[in-house]
Amino acid sequence: NIIMDAKTWNVVVSDAANNTTNPIRAIVDTGRYKPNPEKVVIPLSIGDPCVFGNLNSDQLVNDTLIANINSNKFNGYPPSIGYEAARAAIAKFVETETSPLTPADVITACGASGAIELSLTALLNPGDNILIPKPGFSLYECISNSKGFNVKHYNLLPEKSWEIDIEHLKSLIDARTKCIMVNNPSNPCGSNYSVEHLKEILKVADEYCIPIISDEIYAGMTFGDSVFTPMAALTKTVPILSIGGIAKRFLVPGWRLGWVAVHHHGQFEHKQQIRKAIHSLSQLILGPNSLVQSILPTILDKNNAQINKFFVDVNKTLESHSTFTFDTLSKVEGLAPITSGGTMYQMIGLDTSKFEDISDDVEFMGKLLQEESVFVLPGTVFGMKNYFRIVFCAPLEKLDEAYKRIQVFCDKHRKKVVVTDAGDVQ
Repeated sequence: NIIMDAKTWNVVVSDAANNTTNPIRAIVDTGRYKPNPEKVVIPLSIGDPCVFGNLNSDQLVNDTLIANINSNKFNGYPPSIGYEAARAAIAKFVETETSPLTPADVITACGASGAIELSLTALLNPGDNILIPKPGFSLYECISNSKGFNVKHYNLLPEKSWEIDIEHLKSLIDARTKCIMVNNPSNPCGSNYSVEHLKEILKVADEYCIPIISDEIYAGMTFGDSVFTPMAALTKTVPILSIGGIAKRFLVPGWRLGWVAVHHHGQFEHKQQIRKAIHSLSQLILGPNSLVQSILPTILDKNNAQINKFFVDVNKTLESHSTFTFDTLSKVEGLAPITSGGTMYQMIGLDTSKFEDISDDVEFMGKLLQEESVFVLPGTVFGMKNYFRIVFCAPLEKLDEAYKRIQVFCDKHRKKVVVTDAGDVQ
């Protein structure tokens, strides 16, 4: 008989696990805040356009997938970097005049999140740093922390439609800065940068010889006067890893298909090495779903009139929802929505001085959920205190109900005006 001494056990979780925290999931999944059981929950928190069932992918996408399932041709393991036909379709979909691509320049991934992880891991070693936006998508920092990469936050300016504070960006650069993360169109801001501003960012990258990871998962999801321009289209010198996928634009986030496109522009000193690095890292997961890859040559065809009409219709719907959100919440004292130029998000400024018992955005979010069963995300999870983010994908009638509840909530918690005997207002 073997007698085990319990004192010899030394099971300790890894540093990577301890350092991995996604602040959005921490709020959404922990159940810390409970909705009002007497009111149906209206979730305006997670960037999933499929929650309410009013936004669905085009039937051609579904039909192509069904046909490929029945063909039995895509049931085996694809190459870890993706089928060549899929990568060729992506290359044509995202290439620019300044950066023509081949299938070898594209690596598929498990969603845009997987593509971001591949890109970061290919460029940084522990102790190196990356510059990321504030406010910004929390996964950038989550991945970096888990791998020992340092993060520096550059400021976005709400008064300038969330443009980058260029001088602040430059002030953060040091010898261990390995790349700049740019998210355009932006989550959580809903902003879409002009060509002029993108050129300002590229000028910094060029001056300091720092590559850019350009998160363009919302590419083309713009409206109003905003027109999306890929960063790779505006430079012949700055190396860019562009991130894309079908999750948002095709309204299928659960299908988990993203990609990295290597726009080297002759500046990755060893082009083959950077591609090889991402290829090697892709072997950890062995690529995304084979069936979803198989439909890319059909759905990414820029000449497909049915898909192009689908894109236009979705953008029109999102624009109407964004306009309704801005117009409605602008009328609520204490709230200051900022106009969106794209995506499915609206950032709302919160003036806590207008409320008697709301100290910050997290308390606003928690009490709103508990009292009115409307779920929004506090700006704190994106690094921006006293803002909150709304996902405006819900049907207009559901948004209307949610915003009426927000109005009621704000009225209830707003500071009361008191007139003294002397006629002073307090």
